Amino acid sequence: MAKTGVTGIARIINAAGYSWLGIKAAYKHEAAFRQELWLCLLLTPVALYFGPDPADKAILIASLVFILLIELLNSALEAVVDRYGDEIHPLSGRAKDMGSAAVLFAFIFAGLVWFSVFSQ
Repeated sequence: MAKTGVTGIARIINAAGYSWLGIKAAYKHEAAFRQELWLCLLLTPVALYFGPDPADKAILIASLVFILLIELLNSALEAVVDRYGDEIHPLSGRAKDMGSAAVLFAFIFAGLVWFSVFSQ
C-alpha cells in the first residue's frame, strides 16, 4: 500500500510554510527581488491613493505583483541552472537570458498598465 501524503488543512499550512521559505530565500539571496519588492511596497500606496477606481487600483497592484512573480520564477530558474554545474554552457546562458527577458517583459507590462490607467 502506497503511503499517502498530508492532506486537507495540514497540506495547505505546509504549502504556505514552503512559500514563506521561498520568499525569505529570494529576499536574502536575490538583490533584484529585494529591489523589486521595495519598489512594489512604495508604489502600492500610490496605486491605492491615486487609482481612479477600485478596479484600476487592483490592476495597478496586480501588475506590481506580476513583476515579483516573474522575478521569483527567474530566480528559481537561475538557482537550478547554477546547481546543475559551474561550467559555462550556451544552454545555461540562454536559459538565464530568457528568464531575464521575462522580467523585462513584466516591467514593460506593468509600465503599460500604469501608463494606461493614469493617462485617462
